[in-house]
Amino acid sequence: MLAWVVLTYLIAAVPFGLVLTTLYGGEVDIRTAGSGNVGATNVARLYGWKLGLASLGLDIGKGALFTAGARLLWPEMGLWWPAVVAAVAFLAHCFSVYLEFRGGKGVATGAGGMLAISPLPTLLAVVVWGVILRVTGRSSVAALTASVSLVGWCLLLDPRATWVVVFLALGIAYTHTSNIRRLMAGEETQVVRPVRWGRKKQVGAAELLEQGPAGRNDAPPVWRETARDPLEPTEDVVLEG
Repeated sequence: MLAWVVLTYLIAAVPFGLVLTTLYGGEVDIRTAGSGNVGATNVARLYGWKLGLASLGLDIGKGALFTAGARLLWPEMGLWWPAVVAAVAFLAHCFSVYLEFRGGKGVATGAGGMLAISPLPTLLAVVVWGVILRVTGRSSVAALTASVSLVGWCLLLDPRATWVVVFLALGIAYTHTSNIRRLMAGEETQVVRPVRWGRKKQVGAAELLEQGPAGRNDAPPVWRETARDPLEPTEDVVLEG
């Protein structure tokens, strides 16, 4: 079991985002560009979504693989053993021995571990993550909201996994400390264009008639109701038959 923990840490500590971008060409170092994070979001920001999705899949996989392996190899240990392995994978990603004990945010790796422990609440939290990301455009807001929602989903659907989810949620909040500061300062950037749910204002017929081809015409009208009709005879004009 100790060997499994060590193996989990050594593999989960591999910064796959950095490895992939280096193999791709490595013209931009993700540790110093963008957000400076080695996770999938920064990879996508700097190298595109294809490489970002590959990094995301590997980060999820290293959390899910070793946690699921712990459940299959030691079923008699119950939930606590795979939960410990999931926590080790999360910590390995965030505090990698290969990066002088720095690393990513741990969202994908933590989600992978939870998929192996409590699949349904985790999938529901992923849906929350996707919705919040599309609404706000900010990955940090989506991650923080999803981690809190996962605690709620586990309380409702799988209470036995709540303690490990609380640990992961607190860990994710810690790794997002700088993001929280930027959010409070209004400086957090968007990673995708948010969805705008509001509709454009409907223009009524009367208002439409007041508009020209280039938009609303605010110039005073040449003709006013108080103006004299040029076709009407004036009092000083004599009409002769």
